[in-house]
This record gives sequence, structure tokens and C-alpha cells, in this order.
Amino acid sequence: MADEVKVKKKNSRWKKFKDNKELLGLTIPGTLWFIAFAYLPMFGILIAFKDWRIHGGFFESLIKSEFVGLKNFEFLFKSTDAWVITRNTVAYNLVFIVLGIVLPVTLAILLKELLNKKLSKFYQSAMFLPYFLSWVIVSYCLYTFLSPEKGLVNTMLRSFGQDGISWYTEAKYWPFIIIFMSQWKGIGYGTVVYLASICGIDKSLYEASMIDGASKWQQVKYITIPLLKPVMIIMFITAVGGMFRSDFGLFYQLPKNSGALYPVTNVIDTYVYRGLTNLGNIGMSSAAALYQSFVGLILILGTNAIVRKVDEENAFF
Repeated sequence: MADEVKVKKKNSRWKKFKDNKELLGLTIPGTLWFIAFAYLPMFGILIAFKDWRIHGGFFESLIKSEFVGLKNFEFLFKSTDAWVITRNTVAYNLVFIVLGIVLPVTLAILLKELLNKKLSKFYQSAMFLPYFLSWVIVSYCLYTFLSPEKGLVNTMLRSFGQDGISWYTEAKYWPFIIIFMSQWKGIGYGTVVYLASICGIDKSLYEASMIDGASKWQQVKYITIPLLKPVMIIMFITAVGGMFRSDFGLFYQLPKNSGALYPVTNVIDTYVYRGLTNLGNIGMSSAAALYQSFVGLILILGTNAIVRKVDEENAFF
């Protein structure tokens, strides 16, 4: 009897494989990419526990470098940098998560309600265009506004009899600049995602609500937003999972790597990069990167567990 059950299970698996072999074939390029660039490099985790020294090739250096246990982590967390980079990374990402849901959903609903569809398409394209610009280009565009000598903002301030501002040495302005530029560049992508979801909602639901006398706000409140909830939850979980990761270009290129702005622009990603380029401390930089990845994993698992308890159907797994 047990042998028959095993044979049936084996036949069932083989049948599923044959039925879905085309779809499985499509996953091969992605699988190879993940193996080559996500799983094989995980051997580098060991660097975080070693006093890395070059002894020839990578594997020879990995074997011969002295094992120091958690000393790299100890050095990282005893420094003042650990608090600053963690605070900046988490605080910015909390703001980005909230604005990254509220603003795109609001704009998507407004665009859907525009009667002039040509104008709606124009607005979509105009908002989506900045997403394709690199932070290097955006940083130079911003510099034309904030340049201390000839920037547009300082020129306007001087024309009104005010003193110009040294934007790239005044840290107090940059949290607002970073948040604004982040949303300006990324809001188009989020809007398109939510707009596509709204377009997939059954039109008969709106027609039925109009017959019942529902206003536009009631349609949004009781139809659009509830049906957008699964997409919003997915975007929320992925955003929380990336809370300990930051857009490198946003925090490095945009402020022109100004040392005066480190207290408000230094995040884990830029810290790791500077640790490699300026200090040459590969072990501590690897420890910071591992800390970032581990906490991100815990966050995404924890968030998914909470979502599963509240609304099991919309959880990742």
C-alpha cells in the first residue's frame, strides 16, 4: 500500500512537470542568474568573520586570513557610526514606505478619474520619466538649483536681498531635499503599478454603485481602496524587507559625497562603500553588509507573519 502511494505521488509530480515544462523552461535564465549572482557569492559571508588579508586569489585569501569571530561586528557597533547609519537608514525608509504608498495610490486614483484620457496619458508619462534618469544626472540637475555661487535658488534669494545658502555644507536642509527628490524620481513607477491594478477592477462594480447613488468618494472608499489592498500589502512587505537597504545614488551622488552632510546622508550602503574605498577595511564593511541583510530578512519574515495573521490570503507565504 505504501509503495502504491509513493508511485502515485511520483507519477503526479512527473505529470505536473510535463504539464508545466514550458513555464519551468522560462524560469531557467532567472534561476541561473540567482545561482551565479545571489547564491555563489554567499561564500563571501565568511569575510565578515575574518581579518581579511590578500594572499593571492580570493579562495586562498579566504582560507589564510585570520578568523576573528565577531570582532568586526564589535568594532562596528562600538563606533558612533553604527548608530548614525542605522538611524538614518531606518528613519528615511519609514518615511519612504509611508509616502511610497500614500502618494502613488492617491495619484493613481486621481489619474483614473480624469475624463480626458489623453491628458491622463501625458501626466503618466511626465511622472514616469524621472524614474529612468540616473542619480548622477539628477544630482547635476539639482546642483544647477543649489550651487552656492550660481545656483538658481541662491540667485533668487540674492535678488530679494537675502544671503545665499551653502546648501552642500548645511545638513539641516538635506532630510527634506532627499525625501522630496526620492519621491519625485520614484513616484511615477508606483503610480503606474497602482493604476494598472485599478484598471483591472471590474467596471460593473462601479456601475452598480452609481445605480445605488454612491458618490465618487464612496466608490473610492468602498471599491477602489479595498480591491487595491492586496497590491498595497505586497508593496508594503517588500518595502519593509528593504528597510535596511538604501538607494546608493540618492545618498551618495545627490549630496556630492559632502563630508559636512554625513550626519544626515550617511546610511549603511554608503558606509560600506566608504569603508572599502577610504579605509580598505573589507572585514568591517562585510560585517556591516551582513548585518544589513540579516536584519532585512528578519523584517520581511516578521512583516509577512503579521500580515498572515491579519489577512492570510494576502501574505507572501
